[in-house]
Amino acid sequence: MINVDNLTKSFGSKVAVDNVSFNVERGEVLGFLGPNGAGKSTTMRMVTGYFPPNDGSVVIGGFNMVENALEARRLMGYLPENGPLYADMTVYNFLDFAAELRGFSGIEKRKAIHRVVEMCFLESVLHQSIDTLSKGYRHRTCFAQAVIHDPDILIMDEPTDGLDPNQKHEIRMLIKRMGENKAIIFSTHILEEVEAACSRVIIIDRGKIVANGTPAELKGRSPIAGAVRLRVGSHALEQIKEQLSPLPGVRRLEAFKDEAGRELLRVFPQKETGDGELASLISETAKKSDWRIEELHTEEGRLDEVFRDITISDTE
Repeated sequence: MINVDNLTKSFGSKVAVDNVSFNVERGEVLGFLGPNGAGKSTTMRMVTGYFPPNDGSVVIGGFNMVENALEARRLMGYLPENGPLYADMTVYNFLDFAAELRGFSGIEKRKAIHRVVEMCFLESVLHQSIDTLSKGYRHRTCFAQAVIHDPDILIMDEPTDGLDPNQKHEIRMLIKRMGENKAIIFSTHILEEVEAACSRVIIIDRGKIVANGTPAELKGRSPIAGAVRLRVGSHALEQIKEQLSPLPGVRRLEAFKDEAGRELLRVFPQKETGDGELASLISETAKKSDWRIEELHTEEGRLDEVFRDITISDTE
């Protein structure tokens, strides 16, 4: 559905996007993740045809964005960052205008408006002037125009920016549902959004793709992925460490405190240790030693650690 090949964009001497390539298929929700200034918005603007690339190509549903821009744009909905609206229009007037731009008229136009009003929970403000809306309702209105023609491809730049926690949850769940039969890209710097809504993640830093995989695959690159987190009552950590250190499959142990100030132990496995093997071995040792286990689980890794490791710039 979306094919981006060796995309490059410079502004003067600054290279904003540097030889970026990726594909998005139907049924995928791709999270485009990166720190501020990494090149996310510039890439999105080239994908939607707003910026022409200096080099490379974007193909949308088989149509080249430079050579067949109108055909490509018909297939997509676009929610830009700080979505633009006509402040003097009512919500209904704006959606009516957006539907006409997309070629709807008569009963089909009314059906399209009704569908997005219901989808985006706009019933209570439908006849209200846009300049009187809260930021959340403005954002929903702009989201509604992006999907009013039920596009196969949806491109969104920071779709939950400025929304309260409940509104963010609504939008994430909506994106996840729509992603079952559409190709969706949305940019964000909010890690919890990626885990909540994305089937795949690309991390971009300084204009280059530095990681590409599922959220689970990226979390697996975390230093703590596969380690066993252990909290035991009424036993000294040093005693526990002495008994666990010689176990086969144990690479090293690390004592730390959680947010509540409780002492825990993190047991790191050897690379060849399979999933769950180390936790089972520790559990057996605990039973034999009569430890009172208060917490024992294998850590899946943390996306924030991976993100920091990948995107922190080296001092040159």
